[in-house]
Amino acid sequence: MSADEAQSLDEIILRRRRPFTVAELIADGIVHGVGLLVALIAGTVLITLAILHAAGQEIAAIGIYVASMVVLLSASMAFNLCPTGPLKAWLARVDQAAIFLFIAASYTPLLVALGDVPIAEKLMIFVWSTALIGVALKLLVPQHFGRLAIPFYLAIGWSGILAFHALAAALPPTAVWLIVAGGVAYSAGIIFHLWEKLHFHNVLWHTFVIVGATLHLIAIFDAMVISRM
Repeated sequence: MSADEAQSLDEIILRRRRPFTVAELIADGIVHGVGLLVALIAGTVLITLAILHAAGQEIAAIGIYVASMVVLLSASMAFNLCPTGPLKAWLARVDQAAIFLFIAASYTPLLVALGDVPIAEKLMIFVWSTALIGVALKLLVPQHFGRLAIPFYLAIGWSGILAFHALAAALPPTAVWLIVAGGVAYSAGIIFHLWEKLHFHNVLWHTFVIVGATLHLIAIFDAMVISRM
């Protein structure tokens, strides 16, 4: 790929992004920092307690969720705070690919908790296969399918509706409603993600993401630790 072609690709990947103010960047950095602290501290506590109260597969699934949350927020922070240029375009690929992995990882502990319920296995295969396809598209051909990314995220994210009855029967009511609330937080945050003329829109978007991720972390804690104490 020539230098001109590489520059053109970078511009496509970073299209429509307006320069953020210093205040917006500082606020975004703080939000990401808080999110990472939550992921590292609460995630460590969750894994530690899960070792005492959960089965081996469940512990591994929880570890996948916590690790993916840390990866997502780290990639997002690096991308959003990086100056415009080739590195930022590369980080954009990683950031958007990490979203697909995080969505699949969010389902993993809860579906593992369902055990041998048929819908759990089918949904697990669906979310991970579609997520990996999304990762491949974002890393290899990021200039394509850009407009389909958000509908793709939402479709995978809300596919859990197919297993709602199974989840409601197997998990504590509090955990079920925390899962729903987390999904609503993610979906509501997309409004601010798309509202690019609004100052601090990116900060608000990332705040909703962290709220959604935290609600799901609490749901996992309730379902796999608190309910078993």
